[in-house]
Amino acid sequence: MRITSEKDLDALAKSGAQTLAPGRVKIMIGSASCGIGAGARAVEEAAIKAVRDSSLDAAVCRTGCVGFCQREPLVDVMVPGFPRVCYGDMTPTKISSLISSLAKTKEPPSAGALYRYEAEENVAQGTSASYPEPLNGLGAVPERGKLDFFGKQRRVILRNCGTIDPLRIEEAVARGAYRGALAAVTRHTPKQIVEKMLGSGLRGRGGAGFPTARKWETALKQDSDVKYMICNADEGDPGAFMDRSIMEGDPHALLEGLMIGAFAIGAHKAFVYVRSEYPLAVTTLQHAIGQAREYGILGDSVFGSGYPLDVEIRKGAGAFVCGEETALIASIEGRAGEPRPRPPFPAVKGLWDRPTVINNVKTLSSIGPIFSRGEAWYAESGTENNRGTTVFSIVGAVKNTGLVEVPLGITLSEMVNVIGGGPRGKRPVKAVQTGGPSGGCIPASLFDLPVDYEKLGQVGAMMGSGGMIVVDESTCIVDLARYFVSFTAEESCGKCAPCREGTKQMLHLLTRMCEGKASAEDLVALENLAATVKSASLCGLGQTAPNPVLTALRHFRSEFEAHIRDGKCAAGVCRNLITVKINAAACTGCGACKKVCGVGAVAGTPKKAHSINGKQCIKCGACRNVCAFDAVVCE
Repeated sequence: MRITSEKDLDALAKSGAQTLAPGRVKIMIGSASCGIGAGARAVEEAAIKAVRDSSLDAAVCRTGCVGFCQREPLVDVMVPGFPRVCYGDMTPTKISSLISSLAKTKEPPSAGALYRYEAEENVAQGTSASYPEPLNGLGAVPERGKLDFFGKQRRVILRNCGTIDPLRIEEAVARGAYRGALAAVTRHTPKQIVEKMLGSGLRGRGGAGFPTARKWETALKQDSDVKYMICNADEGDPGAFMDRSIMEGDPHALLEGLMIGAFAIGAHKAFVYVRSEYPLAVTTLQHAIGQAREYGILGDSVFGSGYPLDVEIRKGAGAFVCGEETALIASIEGRAGEPRPRPPFPAVKGLWDRPTVINNVKTLSSIGPIFSRGEAWYAESGTENNRGTTVFSIVGAVKNTGLVEVPLGITLSEMVNVIGGGPRGKRPVKAVQTGGPSGGCIPASLFDLPVDYEKLGQVGAMMGSGGMIVVDESTCIVDLARYFVSFTAEESCGKCAPCREGTKQMLHLLTRMCEGKASAEDLVALENLAATVKSASLCGLGQTAPNPVLTALRHFRSEFEAHIRDGKCAAGVCRNLITVKINAAACTGCGACKKVCGVGAVAGTPKKAHSINGKQCIKCGACRNVCAFDAVVCE
């Protein structure tokens, strides 16, 4: 079957609808990398066996991640006549019990349920399907949209993740995939596509927030018979996994945006540059490309229009610097992944010296609905200069961790304290690092700040690729800055001296501070060096590498001064600057600290206050981590 019209898409969608809602029990296993890592494959095997043993008429299938990664493995159950219900922290034993209950009662049990769906929106087509009213005990299971984690989310990029089987193109089409691409290719000129993108207000979701339409417009104007479109899927920030989850859960969203961009600029060849550490994403995306070719969505004549376009995957070796677009281009060309000066920009002279547009996974995955729903619809979300939604990974010292998609303009407080659920333990949230190792550390006192490109920039931070690492009072900001600088120093390509040497020297100074060996002059030198590296480095990696240091100095200068002047680390992290003791008044003698001490430094008898031998203690922090009474203190 070759897709050439809306009628053809409708026929394929009809096939997909039959597996999306098969009219019998459907058991969906979250099988992205996070789910697999938590044991989803064993859960799936147990589910298949339990269905067979109980003679339950049910389909067991895989899907992507809905974002609530902390509760993986996740299993969704759809029973005709009932709401869709999600169960978390699943094990082979739990899934066997759940299926046994389904076989007996013919309804999803409320016990162990995380949430239920009141309705499910088909974002690409602007429709919504309501689920039946809950019966019996299901009324006590909270609705997904009213949970703090999901309540403020607006899923456009992640519209199909967790709902479709990513290996079934017909299910993606049933959820609206490729309708935007068909409209763009068959009913719009390249210039009209660029104008529509301009009206949407979409800005690049890979870091700097450059208007997507402007890149496309520049490339379109170039007089060249060969042009290229590239998807940058080289996601390398610590704690970031947005691009991976999109490719694993809905690869067709990426491909549709890539197609529209390629047609808009006149490219007949597109590449997806993805890091080789993402094997499941690569396999899933390659399968999706093969299916798109089979249906004539890619190939010699896209949608029968006569316009040829093919997509090729290129795997990177994991160099962080290859996230910078000119280094990425060099890598695809087979050269060392090193950046070059700009201008000329890639849209003028890029891959093999031809006009090239590079967009991020999240950017491209936003585009399909703009053409199926309209630019005005897309621009309704977000703020005046920051339209639409974006995806963040929220990790660290919060109760709820995972992927969230929200309209731009949401506050940091809503992200951390509502969606994230607030601090994970007794210690209050101290700060959030936005933008990964190239971003900035924002204190809790500024959490009323709206999350957009300009507002984050005003406090010295950046949105970056969308990573958010939340830290509490147990984190030393000096040590955190040292960690991020050590990452960028290791990942520097070494081409320019400011980055190559400057990051190493910043790391040296920060290490001295953490070891209690620094002077006041070292603090001045660190600040001056960070400013120099930021202004003199060749590419974005070097120019943003000092951001964690500069924002930490701006908002947490007193911690640096305490390390130098007082020889104290208030967080109790820097070992040379602390003494670990037990507060006898708070100690109950439970013995938890004694059990985890690997060097026998803790002494004491049950139900009596314990003590720590300072000469034996290696200051590992294990005793502090297990104490339920905050009796272990660092001075």
